[in-house]
Amino acid sequence: MTVYGYARVSTNGQTLASQDAELHAAGAAKVYAEKMSGARTDRPELGKLLKRLDAGDVLLVTRLDRLARSTRDLLNILDLIGKRDAGFKSLADPWADTTTPHGRLMLTVLGGLAEFERALILARTSDGRTRAKAKGVKFGRPAKLTAHQRREAMQRLAEGAVQADLARSYGVSQATISRLAAPGPFAASAVVV
Repeated sequence: MTVYGYARVSTNGQTLASQDAELHAAGAAKVYAEKMSGARTDRPELGKLLKRLDAGDVLLVTRLDRLARSTRDLLNILDLIGKRDAGFKSLADPWADTTTPHGRLMLTVLGGLAEFERALILARTSDGRTRAKAKGVKFGRPAKLTAHQRREAMQRLAEGAVQADLARSYGVSQATISRLAAPGPFAASAVVV
């Protein structure tokens, strides 16, 4: 079992020294440190640390906000740690300790609340989308060409017009004209006019 520390500060003006000292004093054999915003999920040093964790190892931080900025991000990271059969501890947050039954219980409750919140958000957005559709709101990007322009472009294509020339004449990309000519759901024949 190895204890690894993770230290992070957001800007170059801040120092990692105090976190490094705290983590080593708490038993970290090695500290992975970086100067990067916690809002970024692609933190290279954290990635290296997570890949290095083996069964029984512990990831140690001084405070939860050094590891993650949101509950969702924290739960995702804790899930990765759990899948590697490793533990997690936060020095400033004793309840956030997956090496103890109480800590696992607290994080399970936190995870359940976050999952419940996510389900509520999805239900509200789904209801809102359904109501908007019932009122006639169209989702997605607006069509580049009107129904009349699509029919006209298809006719010109059938008469042998070059796609690039048509695209220039309608002020759209060649891909837009190409989709009209292609069989499938985006073809002009599939478009309801």
